[in-house]
Amino acid sequence: MSKMSTDVTRHALNGPTMGTRWSAQFYAAPNIDPAPIRAALQAAVAEVDAQMSTWNPDSDLMRLNAAPVAHWQMIPSHLFKVLRLGLEIGQASDGTFDIGMGDVVTAWGFGPDAASPERIRTAITSAREGAHKRLELDVEGGRIRKTAPITLDLNGIAKGYGVDRLAETLRGFEITAALVGIDGEMRALGLRPDGHPWAIAVEAPDPMRRTPHSILALEDAAVATSGDYRHWVEVQGQRLSHTMDPRRGAPLMAPPASVTVVAQTCAQADAWASALMVLGADHGATLARQHGLDALFLLRDDGDGVHSVEVGRLFFDTPALNVPLGRL
Repeated sequence: MSKMSTDVTRHALNGPTMGTRWSAQFYAAPNIDPAPIRAALQAAVAEVDAQMSTWNPDSDLMRLNAAPVAHWQMIPSHLFKVLRLGLEIGQASDGTFDIGMGDVVTAWGFGPDAASPERIRTAITSAREGAHKRLELDVEGGRIRKTAPITLDLNGIAKGYGVDRLAETLRGFEITAALVGIDGEMRALGLRPDGHPWAIAVEAPDPMRRTPHSILALEDAAVATSGDYRHWVEVQGQRLSHTMDPRRGAPLMAPPASVTVVAQTCAQADAWASALMVLGADHGATLARQHGLDALFLLRDDGDGVHSVEVGRLFFDTPALNVPLGRL
């Protein structure tokens, strides 16, 4: 065991955010006061929520959604950063990740109202052009304007960015050994004091219980999973995944059970997991290889079993079953 492990104390903090909870476990000097760290972590995720929430009508995102077309809007730096990243990943993923799906999400019943056939028809029409064709960014001025009607929804990336803000906040306190997360999206800083990476379970796609499929070991990396087994709605007796296919303006019809992506930031992992979920294992694996992503696709067999397709040096670039996963 390293000397560092005798010089530090483990802390575990958590709090509410985005309808769920954030968590942070870290190692720091024994005499450190965790109260200001907790306050700073809570403030960091509260800032993300205040800027990017689709449930708070006063959020900066909702004010942008309400702004008229062709009107330049000044927005906070964190929101601008996430919008820019979302557009970049949208283009890199051939539009399978799209931050302009707000009307589609609402129409299919994933907002405060039930699904509406009339709204669905309208939303499908409006979704045919990607967000990158309906938004213009002024990078130097920190401004954005809509060039066509669009309702932005950052639920596929904001939570991951919130995790990144937790990590950045701990770094501000000179904490270098930590694991932070929001609702299963995780980011690791450094190694544990004993020199081992942080162990994170990749969840089995079981809607009835939470069990691990395999174990992932992370060092200075982030992981996010998109799946069809936690959030869904029923429309005319059919269960529909919350992940939307921007190409159709509708929920995925036959998605993978889940897609897990490891990246340098959790915002990147979050967005790419959604994009690869839309593409599926065949096309998604090809795109993941093109962009050098580490990705794990879990696919249901005809029975109750699950098999995997793995891409990248972390997940091994071959299909396998329940293989323990290595370090990034």
